Amino acid sequence: MTELLTATQMRAIEQAAIASGEVTALELMERAGRGVVEAIFEEWPELGDGVHRAVVLCGPGNNGGDGFVIARLLKEAGWEVEVFLYGDAEKLPPDAKVNYERWGSAEPLSDAAMAAVSKAAIIVDAIFGTGLSRPPNALGRVLRDLCDCRDAGGWLPLEDRLRTNSPLVVAVDAPSGLCANSGRALEDEGTNRAAIMRGSSATMAAADLTVTFHGVKLGHYLGQGPRHCGRLVVADIGLRGSKVQRKAAVEVVSSPYGLGKWRDHKYTHGHALILSGGVGKGGAARLAARGALRVGAGAVTVGCPPVALIENAAQLNAIMLQKVKDAEGLTAILDDTRINALCLGPGMGTGARQAALLAAVLGGTEPRPTVLDADALTLLARDAALFAKLHKDCVLTPHAGEFARLFPDLAEKLSTPATKGPAYSKVDATRDAARRAGCVVLFKGADTVIADPTRRCSINASLYERSAPWLATAGSGDVLAGFITGLLARGFNPMQAAESGAWLHTECALSFGPGLIAEDLPEELPKVFRSLGI
Repeated sequence: MTELLTATQMRAIEQAAIASGEVTALELMERAGRGVVEAIFEEWPELGDGVHRAVVLCGPGNNGGDGFVIARLLKEAGWEVEVFLYGDAEKLPPDAKVNYERWGSAEPLSDAAMAAVSKAAIIVDAIFGTGLSRPPNALGRVLRDLCDCRDAGGWLPLEDRLRTNSPLVVAVDAPSGLCANSGRALEDEGTNRAAIMRGSSATMAAADLTVTFHGVKLGHYLGQGPRHCGRLVVADIGLRGSKVQRKAAVEVVSSPYGLGKWRDHKYTHGHALILSGGVGKGGAARLAARGALRVGAGAVTVGCPPVALIENAAQLNAIMLQKVKDAEGLTAILDDTRINALCLGPGMGTGARQAALLAAVLGGTEPRPTVLDADALTLLARDAALFAKLHKDCVLTPHAGEFARLFPDLAEKLSTPATKGPAYSKVDATRDAARRAGCVVLFKGADTVIADPTRRCSINASLYERSAPWLATAGSGDVLAGFITGLLARGFNPMQAAESGAWLHTECALSFGPGLIAEDLPEELPKVFRSLGI
Protein backbone atom coordinates (compact mmCIF):
# COMPACT_ATOMS: atom_id res chain seq x y z
CA MET A 1 0.00 0.00 0.00
CA THR A 2 1.07 3.61 -0.64
CA GLU A 3 1.57 5.60 2.54
CA LEU A 4 -0.07 9.03 2.77
CA LEU A 5 1.72 11.69 4.78
CA THR A 6 0.62 14.63 6.87
CA ALA A 7 2.46 17.92 6.53
CA THR A 8 4.08 17.29 9.93
CA GLN A 9 5.28 13.84 8.92
CA MET A 10 6.77 15.18 5.69
CA ARG A 11 8.55 17.95 7.57
CA ALA A 12 9.97 15.40 10.01
CA ILE A 13 11.30 13.27 7.13
CA GLU A 14 13.03 16.30 5.61
CA GLN A 15 14.49 17.42 8.93
CA ALA A 16 15.79 13.93 9.69
CA ALA A 17 17.56 13.82 6.33
CA ILE A 18 19.09 17.25 6.87
CA ALA A 19 20.17 16.45 10.44
CA SER A 20 21.86 13.25 9.27
CA GLY A 21 23.96 15.14 6.76
CA GLU A 22 22.35 13.23 3.91
CA VAL A 23 21.33 16.46 2.20
CA THR A 24 21.10 20.19 2.86
CA ALA A 25 17.88 22.17 2.84
CA LEU A 26 19.21 24.19 -0.09
CA GLU A 27 19.86 21.00 -2.05
CA LEU A 28 16.32 19.79 -1.32
CA MET A 29 14.94 23.08 -2.65
CA GLU A 30 16.98 22.72 -5.84
CA ARG A 31 15.79 19.14 -6.31
CA ALA A 32 12.19 20.17 -5.72
CA GLY A 33 12.34 22.94 -8.31
CA ARG A 34 14.02 20.65 -10.82
CA GLY A 35 11.38 17.99 -10.16
CA VAL A 36 8.60 20.45 -11.03
CA VAL A 37 10.27 21.53 -14.27
CA GLU A 38 10.87 17.91 -15.30
CA ALA A 39 7.23 17.09 -14.53
CA ILE A 40 6.03 20.00 -16.68
CA PHE A 41 7.99 18.80 -19.71
CA GLU A 42 6.96 15.19 -19.14
CA GLU A 43 3.30 16.16 -18.89
CA TRP A 44 3.41 18.52 -21.90
CA PRO A 45 6.40 17.52 -24.07
CA GLU A 46 5.28 20.02 -26.72
CA LEU A 47 6.43 22.79 -24.38
CA GLY A 48 10.02 21.60 -24.84
CA ASP A 49 10.02 23.14 -28.33
CA GLY A 50 10.15 26.86 -28.93
CA VAL A 51 10.07 29.82 -26.59
CA HIS A 52 7.19 30.05 -24.13
CA ARG A 53 6.27 32.42 -21.33
CA ALA A 54 5.89 31.53 -17.66
CA VAL A 55 4.60 33.51 -14.73
CA VAL A 56 5.83 32.23 -11.35
CA LEU A 57 3.96 33.30 -8.21
CA CYS A 58 6.15 32.93 -5.13
CA GLY A 59 5.08 33.01 -1.50
CA PRO A 60 6.83 34.09 1.69
CA GLY A 61 8.12 30.64 2.70
CA ASN A 62 10.12 27.76 1.30
CA ASN A 63 7.42 27.01 -1.26
CA GLY A 64 8.30 30.41 -2.71
CA GLY A 65 11.95 29.34 -2.67
CA ASP A 66 11.00 26.36 -4.84
CA GLY A 67 9.31 28.85 -7.17
CA PHE A 68 12.51 30.87 -7.62
CA VAL A 69 14.37 27.68 -8.55
CA ILE A 70 11.66 26.84 -11.09
CA ALA A 71 11.85 30.34 -12.57
CA ARG A 72 15.64 30.10 -12.95
CA LEU A 73 15.51 26.66 -14.57
CA LEU A 74 12.79 27.69 -17.03
CA LYS A 75 14.79 30.77 -17.97
CA GLU A 76 17.86 28.59 -18.52
CA ALA A 77 15.68 26.52 -20.86
CA GLY A 78 15.10 29.64 -22.94
CA TRP A 79 11.70 30.67 -21.61
CA GLU A 80 10.52 34.18 -20.92
CA VAL A 81 9.85 34.23 -17.17
CA GLU A 82 8.21 36.80 -14.92
CA VAL A 83 8.18 36.37 -11.13
CA PHE A 84 5.90 37.93 -8.53
CA LEU A 85 6.50 37.69 -4.77
CA TYR A 86 3.88 37.78 -2.04
CA GLY A 87 5.60 39.20 1.04
CA ASP A 88 8.85 40.92 1.91
CA ALA A 89 11.98 39.54 0.28
CA GLU A 90 14.01 40.49 3.37
CA LYS A 91 11.85 38.22 5.52
CA LEU A 92 12.19 35.12 3.38
CA PRO A 93 13.59 31.98 5.10
CA PRO A 94 17.38 31.66 4.54
CA ASP A 95 17.26 29.07 1.73
CA ALA A 96 14.38 30.77 -0.05
CA LYS A 97 16.28 34.05 0.15
CA VAL A 98 19.36 32.46 -1.43
CA ASN A 99 17.26 31.41 -4.40
CA TYR A 100 15.55 34.78 -4.55
CA GLU A 101 18.98 36.41 -4.82
CA ARG A 102 20.06 33.88 -7.47
CA TRP A 103 17.02 34.91 -9.47
CA GLY A 104 17.54 38.61 -9.00
CA SER A 105 14.29 40.41 -8.15
CA ALA A 106 10.54 40.04 -8.22
CA GLU A 107 7.57 42.35 -8.54
CA PRO A 108 5.05 42.40 -5.67
CA LEU A 109 2.18 39.95 -6.10
CA SER A 110 -1.11 41.82 -6.26
CA ASP A 111 -4.46 41.68 -8.00
CA ALA A 112 -3.12 44.02 -10.66
CA ALA A 113 -0.08 41.81 -11.21
CA MET A 114 -2.33 38.97 -12.31
CA ALA A 115 -2.88 40.82 -15.60
CA ALA A 116 0.54 39.42 -16.54
CA VAL A 117 -0.84 35.91 -16.80
CA SER A 118 -2.93 36.56 -19.90
CA LYS A 119 -0.16 35.65 -22.36
CA ALA A 120 1.60 33.01 -20.26
CA ALA A 121 1.77 29.37 -21.28
CA ILE A 122 2.33 28.32 -17.65
CA ILE A 123 1.44 29.85 -14.30
CA VAL A 124 3.41 28.30 -11.44
CA ASP A 125 1.61 28.48 -8.10
CA ALA A 126 4.41 28.49 -5.51
CA ILE A 127 2.63 30.77 -3.05
CA PHE A 128 1.73 28.42 -0.20
CA GLY A 129 2.70 24.78 0.16
CA THR A 130 1.72 22.08 2.62
CA GLY A 131 2.45 24.10 5.75
CA LEU A 132 -0.36 26.64 5.43
CA SER A 133 -2.20 27.05 8.74
CA ARG A 134 -4.50 30.05 8.22
CA PRO A 135 -6.87 31.32 5.51
CA PRO A 136 -5.04 33.19 2.72
CA ASN A 137 -7.66 35.93 2.67
CA ALA A 138 -5.41 38.67 1.32
CA LEU A 139 -4.91 36.66 -1.86
CA GLY A 140 -8.54 35.78 -2.46
CA ARG A 141 -8.68 37.46 -5.88
CA VAL A 142 -5.39 35.90 -6.99
CA LEU A 143 -6.46 32.39 -6.00
CA ARG A 144 -9.83 32.85 -7.67
CA ASP A 145 -8.04 33.90 -10.86
CA LEU A 146 -5.97 30.70 -10.73
CA CYS A 147 -9.19 28.70 -10.43
CA ASP A 148 -10.66 30.58 -13.38
CA CYS A 149 -7.58 29.90 -15.52
CA ARG A 150 -7.77 26.17 -14.80
CA ASP A 151 -11.53 25.94 -15.24
CA ALA A 152 -11.64 28.05 -18.42
CA GLY A 153 -9.12 25.96 -20.32
CA GLY A 154 -9.12 22.59 -18.61
CA TRP A 155 -11.15 20.93 -21.37
CA LEU A 156 -9.06 22.32 -24.25
CA PRO A 157 -6.15 20.55 -25.98
CA LEU A 158 -2.76 22.10 -25.27
CA GLU A 159 -2.39 23.79 -28.66
CA ASP A 160 -5.78 25.47 -28.24
CA ARG A 161 -4.92 26.63 -24.74
CA LEU A 162 -1.73 28.23 -26.01
CA ARG A 163 -3.55 29.77 -28.97
CA THR A 164 -6.40 31.17 -26.87
CA ASN A 165 -4.18 32.39 -24.02
CA SER A 166 -5.60 29.94 -21.48
CA PRO A 167 -2.58 29.34 -19.23
CA LEU A 168 -1.79 25.97 -17.69
CA VAL A 169 -1.64 26.12 -13.89
CA VAL A 170 1.03 24.11 -12.07
CA ALA A 171 0.91 23.88 -8.27
CA VAL A 172 4.08 23.31 -6.28
CA ASP A 173 3.41 20.65 -3.59
CA ALA A 174 -0.27 21.66 -3.27
CA PRO A 175 -2.64 24.28 -4.69
CA SER A 176 -2.35 27.36 -2.51
CA GLY A 177 -5.01 27.43 0.20
CA LEU A 178 -5.36 23.64 0.43
CA CYS A 179 -4.99 22.10 3.88
CA ALA A 180 -2.51 19.29 3.22
CA ASN A 181 -3.96 17.15 6.02
CA SER A 182 -7.65 17.33 5.14
CA GLY A 183 -8.14 18.42 1.55
CA ARG A 184 -10.25 21.29 2.81
CA ALA A 185 -10.05 24.99 2.02
CA LEU A 186 -8.91 27.15 4.90
CA GLU A 187 -11.61 29.79 4.97
CA ASP A 188 -13.29 32.52 6.95
CA GLU A 189 -16.84 32.15 8.17
CA GLY A 190 -18.07 34.29 5.27
CA THR A 191 -16.43 32.27 2.50
CA ASN A 192 -18.67 31.12 -0.34
CA ARG A 193 -18.72 27.40 0.51
CA ALA A 194 -21.06 26.59 -2.40
CA ALA A 195 -18.34 27.82 -4.76
CA ILE A 196 -15.81 25.58 -3.05
CA MET A 197 -18.05 22.53 -3.54
CA ARG A 198 -18.29 23.36 -7.25
CA GLY A 199 -14.49 23.28 -7.39
CA SER A 200 -13.95 27.04 -7.57
CA SER A 201 -12.82 28.63 -4.35
CA ALA A 202 -11.99 32.17 -3.33
CA THR A 203 -9.52 30.74 -0.81
CA MET A 204 -7.98 27.82 -2.72
CA ALA A 205 -6.23 27.74 -6.07
CA ALA A 206 -6.86 25.04 -8.66
CA ALA A 207 -4.25 23.44 -10.89
CA ASP A 208 -3.99 21.39 -14.06
CA LEU A 209 -0.92 19.68 -12.59
CA THR A 210 0.23 19.39 -8.98
CA VAL A 211 3.79 18.25 -8.31
CA THR A 212 4.42 17.09 -4.76
CA PHE A 213 7.64 15.76 -3.27
CA HIS A 214 8.73 12.38 -1.89
CA GLY A 215 5.21 11.16 -1.15
CA VAL A 216 1.52 11.95 -1.51
CA LYS A 217 -0.08 13.98 1.28
CA LEU A 218 -3.48 13.24 2.83
CA GLY A 219 -4.98 16.42 1.43
CA HIS A 220 -4.24 15.32 -2.11
CA TYR A 221 -6.67 12.42 -1.66
CA LEU A 222 -9.32 13.87 0.67
CA GLY A 223 -12.16 16.33 0.31
CA GLN A 224 -11.69 18.97 -2.39
CA GLY A 225 -8.01 18.11 -2.83
CA PRO A 226 -8.35 15.89 -5.92
CA ARG A 227 -10.68 18.36 -7.63
CA HIS A 228 -8.22 21.21 -7.14
CA CYS A 229 -5.00 19.28 -7.80
CA GLY A 230 -5.78 18.23 -11.37
CA ARG A 231 -3.21 15.60 -12.30
CA LEU A 232 -0.98 14.61 -9.36
CA VAL A 233 2.70 13.73 -9.81
CA VAL A 234 5.21 12.77 -7.11
CA ALA A 235 8.75 14.03 -7.70
CA ASP A 236 11.60 12.07 -6.15
CA ILE A 237 13.89 14.46 -4.26
CA GLY A 238 16.24 11.76 -3.01
CA LEU A 239 14.91 11.23 0.49
CA ARG A 240 15.09 7.79 2.02
CA GLY A 241 12.02 5.85 3.11
CA SER A 242 9.97 7.43 5.87
CA LYS A 243 9.92 6.24 9.45
CA VAL A 244 6.39 7.32 10.21
CA GLN A 245 4.91 5.50 13.18
CA ARG A 246 2.74 2.72 11.82
CA LYS A 247 -0.06 3.54 14.27
CA ALA A 248 -0.37 6.97 12.70
CA ALA A 249 0.04 5.91 9.07
CA VAL A 250 -2.75 6.14 6.52
CA GLU A 251 -2.39 3.99 3.43
CA VAL A 252 -4.02 3.78 0.03
CA VAL A 253 -5.69 0.42 -0.48
CA SER A 254 -3.96 -1.67 -3.12
CA SER A 255 -4.91 -4.90 -4.88
CA PRO A 256 -6.04 -7.56 -2.38
CA TYR A 257 -4.61 -11.01 -1.84
CA GLY A 258 -6.05 -14.34 -0.73
CA LEU A 259 -8.95 -14.26 -3.19
CA GLY A 260 -8.20 -17.56 -4.92
CA LYS A 261 -9.99 -20.82 -4.19
CA TRP A 262 -8.47 -24.27 -3.96
CA ARG A 263 -9.87 -27.61 -2.78
CA ASP A 264 -12.68 -28.35 -0.30
CA HIS A 265 -16.43 -27.77 -0.50
CA LYS A 266 -18.71 -24.75 -0.60
CA TYR A 267 -19.09 -24.31 3.14
CA THR A 268 -15.31 -24.10 3.49
CA HIS A 269 -15.76 -20.71 1.85
CA GLY A 270 -18.57 -19.60 4.11
CA HIS A 271 -22.31 -19.10 4.08
CA ALA A 272 -23.64 -15.53 3.98
CA LEU A 273 -27.16 -14.55 5.00
CA ILE A 274 -28.57 -11.32 3.52
CA LEU A 275 -31.83 -10.01 5.00
CA SER A 276 -34.30 -8.55 2.52
CA GLY A 277 -37.24 -6.18 2.61
CA GLY A 278 -40.82 -7.02 1.79
CA VAL A 279 -42.72 -7.18 -1.50
CA GLY A 280 -41.21 -4.78 -4.03
CA LYS A 281 -38.31 -4.03 -1.67
CA GLY A 282 -36.01 -6.96 -2.36
CA GLY A 283 -33.86 -5.60 -5.16
CA ALA A 284 -31.16 -4.14 -2.91
CA ALA A 285 -30.74 -7.37 -0.97
CA ARG A 286 -30.60 -9.36 -4.21
CA LEU A 287 -27.83 -7.07 -5.47
CA ALA A 288 -25.91 -7.59 -2.22
CA ALA A 289 -26.45 -11.34 -2.42
CA ARG A 290 -25.18 -11.51 -5.98
CA GLY A 291 -22.11 -9.54 -4.92
CA ALA A 292 -21.45 -11.89 -2.01
CA LEU A 293 -21.74 -14.95 -4.24
CA ARG A 294 -19.55 -13.55 -7.02
CA VAL A 295 -16.82 -12.48 -4.59
CA GLY A 296 -16.51 -16.11 -3.52
CA ALA A 297 -18.79 -16.95 -0.61
CA GLY A 298 -19.50 -20.67 -0.86
CA ALA A 299 -23.23 -20.23 -0.27
CA VAL A 300 -25.53 -17.23 -0.01
CA THR A 301 -29.07 -17.11 1.34
CA VAL A 302 -31.56 -14.25 1.13
CA GLY A 303 -33.83 -14.13 4.16
CA CYS A 304 -37.12 -12.39 3.44
CA PRO A 305 -40.63 -12.01 4.86
CA PRO A 306 -42.90 -14.91 3.82
CA VAL A 307 -44.99 -12.68 1.53
CA ALA A 308 -41.87 -11.82 -0.52
CA LEU A 309 -40.75 -15.41 -1.03
CA ILE A 310 -42.32 -15.89 -4.45
CA GLU A 311 -41.02 -12.58 -5.77
CA ASN A 312 -37.46 -13.44 -4.76
CA ALA A 313 -37.75 -17.04 -5.98
CA ALA A 314 -38.65 -15.74 -9.43
CA GLN A 315 -35.37 -13.84 -9.65
CA LEU A 316 -32.82 -16.01 -7.83
CA ASN A 317 -31.28 -19.33 -8.78
CA ALA A 318 -27.86 -20.05 -7.26
CA ILE A 319 -28.83 -17.92 -4.25
CA MET A 320 -30.95 -19.77 -1.70
CA LEU A 321 -34.07 -18.44 0.03
CA GLN A 322 -35.25 -18.61 3.62
CA LYS A 323 -38.46 -17.28 5.18
CA VAL A 324 -37.77 -14.88 8.04
CA LYS A 325 -41.04 -13.97 9.72
CA ASP A 326 -39.71 -12.27 12.85
CA ALA A 327 -36.79 -12.04 15.25
CA GLU A 328 -37.62 -15.38 16.84
CA GLY A 329 -37.55 -17.04 13.43
CA LEU A 330 -34.23 -15.42 12.61
CA THR A 331 -32.72 -16.65 15.85
CA ALA A 332 -33.76 -20.19 14.92
CA ILE A 333 -32.17 -19.83 11.48
CA LEU A 334 -28.92 -18.67 13.09
CA ASP A 335 -28.74 -21.98 14.95
CA ASP A 336 -27.13 -23.15 11.70
CA THR A 337 -23.50 -22.49 12.54
CA ARG A 338 -22.52 -22.72 8.89
CA ILE A 339 -23.97 -19.23 8.48
CA ASN A 340 -20.87 -17.23 9.34
CA ALA A 341 -21.54 -13.73 7.92
CA LEU A 342 -24.60 -11.50 7.73
CA CYS A 343 -25.71 -8.37 5.94
CA LEU A 344 -28.56 -6.21 7.19
CA GLY A 345 -29.88 -2.97 5.76
CA PRO A 346 -30.22 -2.89 1.96
CA GLY A 347 -33.94 -2.40 1.32
CA MET A 348 -34.72 -3.97 4.69
CA GLY A 349 -36.99 -1.26 6.11
CA THR A 350 -36.89 0.70 9.35
CA GLY A 351 -39.94 -0.46 11.30
CA ALA A 352 -40.26 -2.25 14.63
CA ARG A 353 -39.89 -5.69 13.00
CA GLN A 354 -36.60 -4.70 11.38
CA ALA A 355 -35.30 -3.18 14.62
CA ALA A 356 -36.06 -6.48 16.36
CA LEU A 357 -34.20 -8.41 13.65
CA LEU A 358 -31.18 -6.16 14.09
CA ALA A 359 -31.30 -6.58 17.86
CA ALA A 360 -31.46 -10.37 17.45
CA VAL A 361 -28.36 -10.36 15.24
CA LEU A 362 -26.32 -8.01 17.42
CA GLY A 363 -27.46 -9.49 20.70
CA GLY A 364 -26.74 -13.14 19.94
CA THR A 365 -24.64 -15.19 22.32
CA GLU A 366 -22.04 -15.70 19.58
CA PRO A 367 -22.07 -12.56 17.39
CA ARG A 368 -21.00 -13.17 13.81
CA PRO A 369 -19.27 -10.89 11.31
CA THR A 370 -22.00 -8.50 10.15
CA VAL A 371 -22.22 -5.74 7.54
CA LEU A 372 -24.66 -2.98 8.47
CA ASP A 373 -25.71 -0.70 5.63
CA ALA A 374 -28.55 1.58 4.57
CA ASP A 375 -31.70 1.00 6.69
CA ALA A 376 -29.73 -0.78 9.41
CA LEU A 377 -27.67 2.38 9.87
CA THR A 378 -30.85 4.42 10.20
CA LEU A 379 -32.07 2.06 12.92
CA LEU A 380 -28.74 2.34 14.76
CA ALA A 381 -28.88 6.12 14.60
CA ARG A 382 -32.36 6.12 16.15
CA ASP A 383 -31.66 3.75 19.03
CA ALA A 384 -28.70 4.16 21.38
CA ALA A 385 -29.37 0.73 22.88
CA LEU A 386 -29.01 -0.89 19.46
CA PHE A 387 -25.85 1.12 18.76
CA ALA A 388 -24.41 -0.09 22.06
CA LYS A 389 -24.76 -3.70 20.85
CA LEU A 390 -22.22 -3.21 18.05
CA HIS A 391 -19.25 -5.55 18.31
CA LYS A 392 -15.74 -5.74 16.87
CA ASP A 393 -16.79 -7.97 13.95
CA CYS A 394 -19.28 -5.44 12.56
CA VAL A 395 -18.62 -3.27 9.51
CA LEU A 396 -20.63 -0.04 9.13
CA THR A 397 -20.79 1.35 5.58
CA PRO A 398 -22.34 4.85 5.74
CA HIS A 399 -22.43 7.45 3.01
CA ALA A 400 -22.20 11.09 4.11
CA GLY A 401 -25.88 11.43 5.04
CA GLU A 402 -25.91 8.21 7.04
CA PHE A 403 -22.66 9.16 8.74
CA ALA A 404 -24.25 12.46 9.81
CA ARG A 405 -27.20 10.60 11.36
CA LEU A 406 -24.95 8.13 13.17
CA PHE A 407 -22.28 10.59 14.29
CA PRO A 408 -23.84 14.08 14.14
CA ASP A 409 -21.13 15.77 16.19
CA LEU A 410 -18.34 14.39 14.00
CA ALA A 411 -20.21 15.36 10.84
CA GLU A 412 -20.67 18.87 12.19
CA LYS A 413 -16.92 19.20 12.76
CA LEU A 414 -16.39 18.19 9.14
CA SER A 415 -18.91 20.70 7.81
CA THR A 416 -17.86 23.64 9.99
CA PRO A 417 -15.58 26.02 8.05
CA ALA A 418 -11.92 25.20 8.63
CA THR A 419 -10.41 28.46 9.86
CA LYS A 420 -6.99 27.06 10.73
CA GLY A 421 -4.83 24.11 9.82
CA PRO A 422 -4.40 21.29 10.17
CA ALA A 423 -8.15 21.02 9.72
CA TYR A 424 -10.36 18.19 10.95
CA SER A 425 -10.46 15.64 8.15
CA LYS A 426 -12.50 12.71 6.90
CA VAL A 427 -9.71 10.49 8.22
CA ASP A 428 -10.06 12.03 11.68
CA ALA A 429 -13.85 11.64 11.58
CA THR A 430 -13.74 7.99 10.46
CA ARG A 431 -11.15 7.07 13.07
CA ASP A 432 -13.23 8.76 15.77
CA ALA A 433 -16.37 6.99 14.54
CA ALA A 434 -14.68 3.57 14.52
CA ARG A 435 -13.42 4.07 18.05
CA ARG A 436 -16.87 5.13 19.24
CA ALA A 437 -18.66 2.27 17.50
CA GLY A 438 -16.04 -0.31 18.48
CA CYS A 439 -15.93 -1.71 14.95
CA VAL A 440 -14.79 -1.00 11.40
CA VAL A 441 -16.35 2.03 9.72
CA LEU A 442 -16.20 2.47 5.95
CA PHE A 443 -17.13 6.09 5.17
CA LYS A 444 -18.11 6.03 1.50
CA GLY A 445 -17.20 8.48 -1.24
CA ALA A 446 -14.65 8.88 -4.02
CA ASP A 447 -12.27 9.17 -1.07
CA THR A 448 -13.65 6.16 0.85
CA VAL A 449 -12.00 6.09 4.29
CA ILE A 450 -11.85 2.85 6.27
CA ALA A 451 -10.83 2.69 9.94
CA ASP A 452 -10.94 0.28 12.86
CA PRO A 453 -11.05 0.95 16.61
CA THR A 454 -7.24 0.73 16.90
CA ARG A 455 -6.97 3.78 14.56
CA ARG A 456 -5.66 1.70 11.69
CA CYS A 457 -6.82 3.60 8.63
CA SER A 458 -6.75 3.38 4.86
CA ILE A 459 -8.28 5.12 1.86
CA ASN A 460 -9.78 3.42 -1.16
CA ALA A 461 -9.20 6.19 -3.66
CA SER A 462 -11.49 6.26 -6.69
CA LEU A 463 -9.49 9.29 -7.76
CA TYR A 464 -7.01 10.44 -10.40
CA GLU A 465 -6.20 7.45 -12.63
CA ARG A 466 -8.68 5.31 -10.64
CA SER A 467 -11.53 7.79 -10.92
CA ALA A 468 -14.77 5.82 -11.31
CA PRO A 469 -17.68 8.30 -11.53
CA TRP A 470 -19.94 5.55 -12.94
CA LEU A 471 -20.25 4.22 -9.37
CA ALA A 472 -22.66 7.09 -8.73
CA THR A 473 -25.62 4.88 -9.65
CA ALA A 474 -28.48 3.41 -7.63
CA GLY A 475 -27.62 0.11 -5.98
CA SER A 476 -23.83 0.28 -6.23
CA GLY A 477 -23.56 0.61 -2.45
CA ASP A 478 -25.69 -2.52 -2.00
CA VAL A 479 -23.24 -4.46 -4.16
CA LEU A 480 -20.34 -3.13 -2.06
CA ALA A 481 -22.10 -4.37 1.09
CA GLY A 482 -22.41 -7.76 -0.60
CA PHE A 483 -18.75 -7.86 -1.58
CA ILE A 484 -17.73 -7.17 2.02
CA THR A 485 -20.19 -9.74 3.39
CA GLY A 486 -18.92 -12.40 1.01
CA LEU A 487 -15.33 -11.74 2.02
CA LEU A 488 -16.28 -11.95 5.70
CA ALA A 489 -17.90 -15.31 4.97
CA ARG A 490 -14.66 -16.44 3.36
CA GLY A 491 -12.77 -15.66 6.58
CA PHE A 492 -11.35 -12.20 5.88
CA ASN A 493 -11.13 -10.06 9.00
CA PRO A 494 -13.44 -7.00 9.01
CA MET A 495 -10.78 -4.44 8.07
CA GLN A 496 -9.38 -6.63 5.32
CA ALA A 497 -12.86 -7.42 4.00
CA ALA A 498 -13.80 -3.73 3.88
CA GLU A 499 -10.55 -2.73 2.15
CA SER A 500 -10.63 -5.59 -0.37
CA GLY A 501 -14.34 -5.16 -1.09
CA ALA A 502 -13.94 -1.43 -1.71
CA TRP A 503 -10.94 -1.96 -4.00
CA LEU A 504 -12.75 -4.62 -6.04
CA HIS A 505 -15.83 -2.39 -6.24
CA THR A 506 -13.81 0.39 -7.87
CA GLU A 507 -11.91 -2.02 -10.08
CA CYS A 508 -15.17 -3.50 -11.41
CA ALA A 509 -16.39 -0.02 -12.32
CA LEU A 510 -13.11 0.78 -14.09
CA SER A 511 -13.25 -2.52 -15.95
CA PHE A 512 -16.83 -1.97 -17.15
CA GLY A 513 -16.62 1.77 -17.84
CA PRO A 514 -19.37 4.20 -18.85
CA GLY A 515 -22.93 2.92 -18.83
CA LEU A 516 -22.39 0.92 -15.66
CA ILE A 517 -25.40 0.01 -13.55
CA ALA A 518 -25.31 -1.79 -10.23
CA GLU A 519 -26.21 -5.18 -11.74
CA ASP A 520 -23.03 -5.04 -13.83
CA LEU A 521 -20.67 -4.87 -10.86
CA PRO A 522 -20.86 -8.50 -9.67
CA GLU A 523 -20.74 -9.74 -13.27
CA GLU A 524 -17.50 -7.86 -13.87
CA LEU A 525 -15.73 -9.60 -10.98
CA PRO A 526 -14.58 -12.66 -13.00
CA LYS A 527 -12.76 -10.36 -15.43
CA VAL A 528 -11.14 -8.48 -12.53
CA PHE A 529 -10.11 -11.76 -10.90
CA ARG A 530 -8.51 -12.92 -14.14
CA SER A 531 -6.56 -9.67 -14.37
CA LEU A 532 -5.21 -10.43 -10.89
CA GLY A 533 -4.10 -13.87 -12.01
CA ILE A 534 -6.73 -15.71 -9.98
